[in-house]
Amino acid sequence: MALKLFVGLKNLKIFWNGSPLVRTISNIKYDDIVINTTKSPRKKPEKGSQLPFGEIMSDHMLVVNWTAKSGWSAPKINPYDFIPMHPSSSVLHYGLACFEGMKAYKSANGNIYMFRPNENMNRFHKSSTRLSMPGFDKDELLKCIAELVRVDQSWIPDAENSSLYIRPTMISTESTLGVRPPASAMLFVITGPVGPYFSTGIFKPISLLADPSFIRSWPGGIGDIKAGGNYAPTIYPQRIAESKGCAQCLWLYNDEVTEVGTMNIFMHWINEQGEEELITPALNGLILPGVTRKSLLELAREWNEFKVSEKSFTIQQMIKAANEGRIKEVLGAGTACVVLPIEKILYNNEFVRVDTPNGFPLSQRLFKELTDIQYGRKSHHWSYLVSSNETLDLMKKKQKVAF
Repeated sequence: MALKLFVGLKNLKIFWNGSPLVRTISNIKYDDIVINTTKSPRKKPEKGSQLPFGEIMSDHMLVVNWTAKSGWSAPKINPYDFIPMHPSSSVLHYGLACFEGMKAYKSANGNIYMFRPNENMNRFHKSSTRLSMPGFDKDELLKCIAELVRVDQSWIPDAENSSLYIRPTMISTESTLGVRPPASAMLFVITGPVGPYFSTGIFKPISLLADPSFIRSWPGGIGDIKAGGNYAPTIYPQRIAESKGCAQCLWLYNDEVTEVGTMNIFMHWINEQGEEELITPALNGLILPGVTRKSLLELAREWNEFKVSEKSFTIQQMIKAANEGRIKEVLGAGTACVVLPIEKILYNNEFVRVDTPNGFPLSQRLFKELTDIQYGRKSHHWSYLVSSNETLDLMKKKQKVAF
C-alpha cells in the first residue's frame, strides 16, 4: 500500500491506493473577497431590548461556493438573503451539513474581539472532512469571517452579557439524488446579536433530564463533530425534558455521562480517593470538543488548586457522590451559555440535587475569568482582535493565527 501526495499551485490531493482521502482543495483567499453592502439595512433592535438567541440576523452574510471541478470561488460578503436551492440538493435528503458557533464581543473602549476562533476553524475543518465535504484554508476563512464582523460591527450589542453570534455553515448543494460525496458545496456565515442563551437569563441554575433510553452518540459515530444530523434527533427528547421541568438533556451512553444538549459538563467534587477534583468526560469520540470546555480546563490547571481530570464517570457515581455530600458543584460550559450551574438531575423519575447551600463559587469564578477575557477586560492570547478604535489601519490588517 502506498500514500501519494500531489501538490499543485492551488490544489492538493491525497490518494491511498488510488482512492482520494481528502477532497480537492482550492484555497479560499481573503485577498479575493468582494463586498457588496446592503442598500436596505435591516432594523436593529432598540438599545436595552431583549435579544432572543438566534432570532435576529445582521445585515450581511459571507458566501463561498465550491465545486469539484473549479474549487473555491472568490469569497463574497452580500446582503443577508435567501439561499437558492434545488429540491434535490443532497443536504435536504442526506443531511450533509456542518456548522460552528462563535461570538464577537465589544469591549468597553469599543474594541471588537473573537475568542479563540482558530479552535472553531480546526473543528469546522474536521467536521467538513468527516462528512466528505471540501477542506479549506482555515486562516484565510478566519480573515474573511473577521471582515464580515467588521462590516456588521454596528450590530454588536453594547449590553452586558450580549454579543454577536457567528454561525459558519457548510452544506452540500449537489442537485442529484444519491448517497455520495458532493460535487458542489456552499460555505456561508451569518451573524446576529444575542443575549443569554436561556430565557431565564445569565447564571440561573438549571435542571437536567438523564434518560438512558435516548442516546445521542456512540463509538464510531459522529458525536465529536458539529454535524446538523447530530441535532435533529435531540429535539424530541428535549421536548420530554421540558415537559418534566428540565431545561436540557444529560446524555448517557451505557450509564456513562457524556454531555448536555448545548454544553459540556463538569463536576467539582471530592472523588472516591478523597481528592478535590474537577472532572469532565474525556474526548473519546462521544462528545463535542468544546472550545469553552478546553478553556476551562486550561484555566483550572493554571490555578493548580485541585486535581483536574478528563476521564469517564457514570451517572451512578454522580448520584452516590450527591447522596454522600461529596459534590461541590456541577456546571455546563459552551459558547452559547458560557458557564452555567446545574442544580438538579432527573434520573429514573427522581430528582437528585447536585448543588449545595454554598452556592456556585467555582462556576462564578470561571465565568468571570472567561468573560473578562472575551470582553477585553483582561489581556490574553486567546483574544483575536477584529477591529480597534485606536488604530485606523486595523480594518485591513491580516492577522496570523497558529493552527
